[in-house]
Amino acid sequence: MRIAGKTFVVTGGRSGLGEATAALLEQEGATVVVADLPETDVTDEAAVRALVGSCDELHGVVNCAGIGGGARVIGFPLDRVRRVVEVNLIGTFTVLSVAAEKMAGHEPDEEGTRGVIVNTASNAAYDGQIGQAAYSASKAGVAGMTLPVARDLASKGIRVVTIAPGPSDTPMLGPMREDIRESLTSQIPFPKRLGRATEFAALVKHIVENEYLNGEVIRLDGALRMAPR
Repeated sequence: MRIAGKTFVVTGGRSGLGEATAALLEQEGATVVVADLPETDVTDEAAVRALVGSCDELHGVVNCAGIGGGARVIGFPLDRVRRVVEVNLIGTFTVLSVAAEKMAGHEPDEEGTRGVIVNTASNAAYDGQIGQAAYSASKAGVAGMTLPVARDLASKGIRVVTIAPGPSDTPMLGPMREDIRESLTSQIPFPKRLGRATEFAALVKHIVENEYLNGEVIRLDGALRMAPR
């Protein structure tokens, strides 16, 4: 898909991975509609429908909205579990479902494509650390639904790909203690540093432009396989 002249919705587009992605898509000539708090809560279906409905046309969605929230299993506040899953998993599904409905009404391009959806999981979906039970479960859900959703939307000419980034130097990691940050960095084989939001954005760009990428989860983590803690 050519990016120039197309319209994309980027959730969580005011900071971190979403901000970098929105900036790169705009740089490539796209019209970008940012969905972020307080105007658009991805867990609010009515708000999502209003945002998507405000677009004259829609060719792509990048789901970057997400939250963290760690705690040990014993004594884990259930409200926190529900909130993490609601934002990261149900919010992602709500946005992609409403967006796909909009895209399905468009005429396809010469490849038969009507749109592309890029979701954000995490390497924690595969090797979450102690305290990441809710977060890992929510991101594993995003990874797990990638193939069935891609198969479901294939008849509509809509591709679905998920990126599973490792720890990235974004505001979400801002509250992290320095010793934990250093521990994570030390575990990364190469490059031995946190990921950059611009690297995530560059992968989004490639996914959008590469018509044969579909139904796949791509790890973007410097070969990191996280230890238990």
